[in-house]
Amino acid sequence: MSRNAFTRNRAVAVGAALLITAGAAGVAVASGEDVTHPGKRIGAQDAAHPAPAAKDAAPAKAKPREAAALTGSAKLFRKTTEDVTFTFDAHLAAKYNDDPSKATGTFEFVHLDKPGGKGGWAKGRIDCLVTGGKVASVTGIITKTNIKDIKGGRVGFSVHDKGPGKLDRAGYSWGATGGPTGDKKLPKCNSAAPFEVVKKGTGDFHVAPWNPPYPEGD
Repeated sequence: MSRNAFTRNRAVAVGAALLITAGAAGVAVASGEDVTHPGKRIGAQDAAHPAPAAKDAAPAKAKPREAAALTGSAKLFRKTTEDVTFTFDAHLAAKYNDDPSKATGTFEFVHLDKPGGKGGWAKGRIDCLVTGGKVASVTGIITKTNIKDIKGGRVGFSVHDKGPGKLDRAGYSWGATGGPTGDKKLPKCNSAAPFEVVKKGTGDFHVAPWNPPYPEGD
């Protein structure tokens, strides 16, 4: 994201613990006691030959892998105090493998002059997603923002998922224009190359490769 007027007039946009307790029956079985007849010990033969598993239990069906995806959140590297964050949750369902414009999900970007400072933000809905290997190109329509002139416009993003332990890269459609303009004519799935680098330790992006259907000859 450029270091210009886009930073003006912006606003800053659980863990759960699970305790598993061993029940009295579990303790009893572990000790070899028959829980249906307290005090009775399970014989060696019974323990060595447990009841067979039900034969008619149907195996669980594996869900089909989605056709493509871009997820994750990270800050972009800056030598200034600027605080720039991109967040994606974009998915293309398996049944739409031949139509990237059926992608769904959300995106968000925030650009502040410093952490907790002034700046702009925008969020919206995904309307196209294409991935090739670990590189993604995605677009979406801005639905909420503190910059009224860009609401309703389409913006594009690109991401290179470099893998564990490496710094991912990101780009955006306004990379050469200074800031998002609210352009409604930007073609779907278009963006600038991923020219920015993620700031170390601030997050990560994940790209699921797309396998497009190829035309078949007669």
